[in-house]
Amino acid sequence: MLGTFYGYYYKCQSDTQTIALIAATHGTSSSLQVITESGAWVAEFPKEAYNQKGSVIKLGKNRFSRKGVSVNVKTDELCIKGKLEFGPITPLKYDIMGPFALIPFMECRHMVGSMSHLVNGKITVNGEEFVFENARGYWEGDTGRSFPKEYLWTQTFLPSDGSLMLSVADIPFPGFRFTGIIGFIFWEGKEYRIATYLGASAKEIRDGGAIIQQGKYTLKVRLIEAAGKALRAPVSGSMVRTIHESATCKAAYEFWIGGKKVFATVTDQATFEYEYPY
Repeated sequence: MLGTFYGYYYKCQSDTQTIALIAATHGTSSSLQVITESGAWVAEFPKEAYNQKGSVIKLGKNRFSRKGVSVNVKTDELCIKGKLEFGPITPLKYDIMGPFALIPFMECRHMVGSMSHLVNGKITVNGEEFVFENARGYWEGDTGRSFPKEYLWTQTFLPSDGSLMLSVADIPFPGFRFTGIIGFIFWEGKEYRIATYLGASAKEIRDGGAIIQQGKYTLKVRLIEAAGKALRAPVSGSMVRTIHESATCKAAYEFWIGGKKVFATVTDQATFEYEYPY
């Protein structure tokens, strides 16, 4: 359908390497975007090259699913080939959008396919090999018309197979706008949900970070050193906006429950997008 987009994001990370693949269809075309620590590239496809059935996506010769990805693209700027297998996925208990999933006119809907899973295999990008052996993966997606005008999004892996994702965004609604929040902390085998529909509010959004309060939960995230690479993002279904994602960067995270610090960590392997003004 014209004016809409569907995009699915597969992040794979070892102790030393990170790659993310974004398979999408939008407007009158489709695309594969690739982002690593060293660069970002896009391969264009005709609209009809994209075919999706459930969680299985075919984009030309490329295939994406909960079991893994297989890619084979050669253009003037991008040569990528390889296969990655995913271990059992770790799904959320229920839709990250909660009751907002039932609202038909949302500008953008988010989904989380897997909070964390194993990744094994090899992909070559423009001559650089990415080798993953019992590495870690994350899978999410977006559908709708446009990315939010202003937003923060971050994902990072935590010890003991943990994972964290937070999205804070300016959300247009009929007659007004509000700051929408969705996210999770997967820690020691337990999922903690952070969301506007559960009472979460942004106490602070500035200087590359945010402080989120939800009842007895407090989550703090902060981008310390950006390493942004340019990606394309949708406006009214067409990929005409440029955003910047740091596939691997330095960031700080803190999670508190009832005044007790659950964890505080600084990592140089965070993934971060900060599209608010500094």
